[in-house]
Amino acid sequence: MVWWRTSCPVRSVEQGWIERSMDWFVGEFGEERLLGDVVLPTDDYFPGAYQGSRDDVRAVLERLCKHMDIDPARVELEHDTADEDPGLSAHMPIHSASTGAAGHHRLRDGRSVIGIRDDQAQQPVALVATVAHELGHVLLLGDGRISREREDHEPLTDLLTVFFGLGIFTANAAFEFGRENRGQYTYTTRTRLGYLTEPMYGYGLARYAWLRGEADPAWARYVDTNPRAYLKRGLRYLNQ
Repeated sequence: MVWWRTSCPVRSVEQGWIERSMDWFVGEFGEERLLGDVVLPTDDYFPGAYQGSRDDVRAVLERLCKHMDIDPARVELEHDTADEDPGLSAHMPIHSASTGAAGHHRLRDGRSVIGIRDDQAQQPVALVATVAHELGHVLLLGDGRISREREDHEPLTDLLTVFFGLGIFTANAAFEFGRENRGQYTYTTRTRLGYLTEPMYGYGLARYAWLRGEADPAWARYVDTNPRAYLKRGLRYLNQ
C-alpha cells in the first residue's frame, strides 16, 4: 500500500501543456536532439574570460547557434539600450522590479533579427538565457513551425530552451534578487526574465530528464535552489 504519493509541482493545466509541448518537440526535432548535450555553466562550454563586451555577446551567440544547429548567417544581431531610468533611485532608496523579455526577434528579408539589451551583457547567465530564447524564435517562428499569433508562443519558446539542453540558464535567470548601491542609498531589485514560472521550469526540466531516462541527472546540481526543488519533486512524481 502506498501511504504517500508525491504531487505534481504544477497545476494540471500546466502539466498537460508541458507534457504535450515536450512530446511535440520530440516529433519536430527528433530523439537525437532530445538526447543531446546539456549545456552547463562551466569553462567547458564557455571558455575564457567574460568581460561583457559586445564581442563577448557575439561569441555567446555563435556558440549557441552551433549548439542549436542554426546557421549564424541566418541571424543578425542588434544591441538595444536598457530602458530603465535610474533617476529616481539616485535620490531615494527604492525597490524596483522588472519582468518580461530582455531581447526581441523579428524577420527581415528572410533573416532573423534578434536584439539583446546591453544591460544583459553584464549578467552572463541572463545573457545566455536571453540569446537561447531568441534563437528559439528562429527555430519556431523563423522556420514556420508556429505562428506569432499562437497565444502560447512565448512560453513555448522558453520551454524549447529546456528541450535544447539550455534549461539550466533559463531556469536560473527566471527570478533574480539583488541589491545595488547608488551614492549613499541602497535599493533592492527583483527581476523576472522570461514567461515561465519557477515551478513550470522545474517540471519542464523534470519531464526533460524523464524523457531522457535520467532518474537523477548529474546536471541538476547546477540548477538554482527553487527550480531544483521543483525539478526533484517533478522527478519523484514522474518516477513513482
